[in-house]
Amino acid sequence: MNAYRIIIAIALLAATHLILLGAIIPLAGSGQWFWMGLSGIVGLGIGDTGLFAAYVTIGPRRSVLIMALAPIFAAAAAYLLLGETIPRLALVGIAITLTGVVMVILEAEDQTIESQAAEGRKAFGVLFGLVGAIGQGVGLALAKKGIYLDPASTLNPISATLMRLLLGAAFIWTLALVTRRLPSIISAVNDRKGMQNTFAASILGPYFGITLSMVAVTLTETGIAQTLLSLMPVMIIPVVWIVHGQRTNLRGIVGAMVAVLGVAIIFLS
Repeated sequence: MNAYRIIIAIALLAATHLILLGAIIPLAGSGQWFWMGLSGIVGLGIGDTGLFAAYVTIGPRRSVLIMALAPIFAAAAAYLLLGETIPRLALVGIAITLTGVVMVILEAEDQTIESQAAEGRKAFGVLFGLVGAIGQGVGLALAKKGIYLDPASTLNPISATLMRLLLGAAFIWTLALVTRRLPSIISAVNDRKGMQNTFAASILGPYFGITLSMVAVTLTETGIAQTLLSLMPVMIIPVVWIVHGQRTNLRGIVGAMVAVLGVAIIFLS
């Protein structure tokens, strides 16, 4: 999934980059390529792979709720890399967000269809989700470092996204080759329905979503940008309810609301 969606997104972004900016490959310095490439490897290569592993282990609802932790890692990385400070009110929001996420993770196992698929694997799923949250949060901070590395030539968000995807794709496909997963990935092309969904996910995720995240991190603090990206818990519960028929109990709903409240407090700090 991750291998194909990033390739599809690169093709779409390269065409967009050519039309809007007059070049297929972004014109950037070696330092900018380094930081954007590192961002792509950490955020898209490691982070997204961890997130997808969590999806198939504990389900999309819990996985995305764990991703609500990403602003914490984004804010911490931004402080170390960019000197962005964390206000006291934001620390309160972080604590509330953590409380909401823990409530969802501890949700009663016998009251959700999604938990049946996670039997005996919940700890691994949570670990994968944390890898995804850390990867995406730190990856966003690394991206902002690359965008503003040269004050005289700030990277365009489309260029920044394309650079992230190119290096992220190189990492993912190299990893597939080293781990001998390449044959199974190539054979996945025969899954027509799966490839159709992957194409749709490529447009909504890397093409639109990541590009807009680069716009957000360009215009505001990294922690705030990642916090806005973490509003997915509000959307994921009704989506999986309608699409997959997976319902959550009262604790899961309250946990989601608490997590979103914490996100809102971080945003207002």
